Amino acid sequence: MGFYIYLLIMSLVIPLTMILLGRWFSNRVPKKINYVFGYRTAMSMKNRDTWEFAHRYIGKVWSRAGAVLLLSVIPMLFVAGCDTDTVGYMSAAVTVLQLIVLVGSIFPVERALRRTFDENGKRRVPDEDGRENAGMTKK
Repeated sequence: MGFYIYLLIMSLVIPLTMILLGRWFSNRVPKKINYVFGYRTAMSMKNRDTWEFAHRYIGKVWSRAGAVLLLSVIPMLFVAGCDTDTVGYMSAAVTVLQLIVLVGSIFPVERALRRTFDENGKRRVPDEDGRENAGMTKK
């Protein structure tokens, strides 16, 4: 039973970390662009504006995804009392699902960055028709 409880707790690590870091990034963007802590991609590290945008966006994505991923622990409740192999396989399946969501969260953030900023990190400005002009700066 100790093995089951351990894996149940471990299955909560990714969702809870996503929720906590999501809330943190939504409210507190790391002050300096760095290679150690934060959402670090080539696009997010272009300048301070892209850095802040990416962190606020990933914060929202992780908070929501982490809350939904808490439900991924439900299958672990069905293997309580089963043999260690069954518990281990279920825990592995839950963890793989959680990792897919965690890694997959990069795609909507990068898409939002590319929609909002041009390749140089300058904000796109909508023209009178509502279309975006890449590279144009506000006057």
